[in-house]
Amino acid sequence: MIRFDFARPNDISEAVREGAGDHAAYLAGGTNLVDLMKENVARPLQVVDINGLPLREIAATESGGLRLGALATNSETAYDSRVQSRYPLLASAILAGASPQLRNAATNGGNLNQRTRCYYFYDVDTPCNKRVPGQGCGAIGGRNRIHAILGASDKCIATHPSDMCVALAALEAEVRVTGPGGDRVIPFADYHRLPGDEPWRDNNLRPGELVTAIDLAPEGFAENYTYLKLRDRLSYAFALVSVAVAMRLEEGVIAEARVALGGVAHKPWRSTEAEDALRGAEPSTGAFEAAARTLLAGAEGHEDNAFKIPLARKAIVRALSQAAAGTPQSQTDKRIA
Repeated sequence: MIRFDFARPNDISEAVREGAGDHAAYLAGGTNLVDLMKENVARPLQVVDINGLPLREIAATESGGLRLGALATNSETAYDSRVQSRYPLLASAILAGASPQLRNAATNGGNLNQRTRCYYFYDVDTPCNKRVPGQGCGAIGGRNRIHAILGASDKCIATHPSDMCVALAALEAEVRVTGPGGDRVIPFADYHRLPGDEPWRDNNLRPGELVTAIDLAPEGFAENYTYLKLRDRLSYAFALVSVAVAMRLEEGVIAEARVALGGVAHKPWRSTEAEDALRGAEPSTGAFEAAARTLLAGAEGHEDNAFKIPLARKAIVRALSQAAAGTPQSQTDKRIA
C-alpha cells in the first residue's frame, strides 16, 4: 500500500472538492477499496472519507417511490420494512450476496461501484487491461470460469460482481450523483458500461462525481418476483449466473416482465426484445424458453466458462417460472424452489 493523503469532509460540497483530483477515491464501507489498496491494485493519492455525510437516510420520494441513501448499509436496506414489503426483489438480491458481516459494512453507493473479482485484475503480476490499459487480458486464453459470456470484447471479459445491481436493473432504478458539474440523475441502464475498448471505465460517472442516492420507482413488483443465484457454494460466493425477475400478471397474462442477468457480463444484462415478447403472453415453459433464447443471443463461451450458456438458459426459465407462480427463491433455504 502506498502513502496517501486523507480527508474527512463535513459536507457534500467539501467532499466533492476533495474528491475532484485525478488520483482521489471516496471511502465509504471500504469492503472493496481497502482490499484493492492492500493488493496495490488501487493506488489513490487522496482518500476522501465520506462517512460523516448525511447520505444514510432511506425515505419516500415525492413520486411515491423510495430513495436509498448512498451510505445506508446493505443490511439496513435489505431489512428496511418498506424495502421488504414493497421491493422484496431488492431485499432478496442483497441477502444473496456476501456475508452478514460484509453487508453490515458495505454501502449502497459502494455496491454500485465495486470492481470486478477477476483473478487477473487482482494479481498485479499478470496482464489486465482494466488495471493497466494496453497490457492485455490474461483471462482470454487463461482461466476464465467466472468470466463473461455476453457483452465482452477482445480487451476484457470480466464480469460485474454485484447482486444488488442486478435487482436494481430489473427495477429500473435511478442513480443520483453530484460532482464538480452539479447534480444529475443517471438511469440505471446507463450507469454501468460494457468493456469495449475502454475496460478500465466501469461506469459513466464523471471525474469527482459522488453517488448520493438510489431512487426506486413506485412499482416494486411485490407479488411476482424472484432472485435466483447459482454459484459454486451456497454462501459467500459470487454468481456464476443470477437472474432477477420482476413481473406483473393481469387476468392470467403477463402484463409486464423485466429480466436482468448477473454473473454473465460487465454490467447487469437485459434484453428489451425478450421482455417485449413476454408482454401479453400466458406464463408457460415455451414462452420462458423463447425469452431465454433471446436474452442469450450472441452469448459466447470460452475455454472454462462455456457451461454458463446452458446454465443461464435453465436459470432464466426457472426464475421466470418462480416469479409467475409467486414462489420466489428463498435466500435462507437456498435449495432451488
